[in-house]
Amino acid sequence: MSSRPISFALSLILSLLAAGCIPKTAAPTPNVQFQIEQAVAATLIAMPLPTQAPTPTPYPTPTAVSLAGLFCEYKFCIGHPADVAFYDHLASQNVAAPSRYDNGFLYAYKIPDLILALIWLQAPGTNDPKFLLDTILDDQADVPAGSLDVKLIRDMNVVYTSIATSIAEVPFGGAGAWTCGDRVFAWKAYTQQADTAAALFSEAMARFTCGQ
Repeated sequence: MSSRPISFALSLILSLLAAGCIPKTAAPTPNVQFQIEQAVAATLIAMPLPTQAPTPTPYPTPTAVSLAGLFCEYKFCIGHPADVAFYDHLASQNVAAPSRYDNGFLYAYKIPDLILALIWLQAPGTNDPKFLLDTILDDQADVPAGSLDVKLIRDMNVVYTSIATSIAEVPFGGAGAWTCGDRVFAWKAYTQQADTAAALFSEAMARFTCGQ
């Protein structure tokens, strides 16, 4: 055997031994505390959040009086049949000029047997409402059919009269006017029956109030 292969083999063995003696870089020691903190954080994130208490739902308190058949606006309330509703006549004529506290005109109807009208006017110091009764009566269609009834309802001066009309569908009716605070109100009804208007006026006045 020649010395060259032996020398090569010896050199290779020495190289391997030398390589084995080179210190190896130690693997980093795991940071146990950091791992614990990560695990705790992950656990907290995964935990369901507590359910929030539901927001209390406000419920309306019952009113002291029934609102059925009661119109309230413009700082007054008035009764009317529950199967009809008042509409703002002024707004229907001009949306930019609706009824207001100091002046208004409402109407309600049930075809073919009932038509209601209500007007009011601010008139401070007025005690006699007859001028507004004359205003709401139609010279062409309404004829007073009885004497003028004058009475005091609570603290309001009230006048009322039965009327006959020239409208075939509603030939009977009644009209009334009264003062309340600094305003004067007038009401009119066309009906099919002679006694209906007086009963409707009594019901309207029984529930009438006004802000003064």
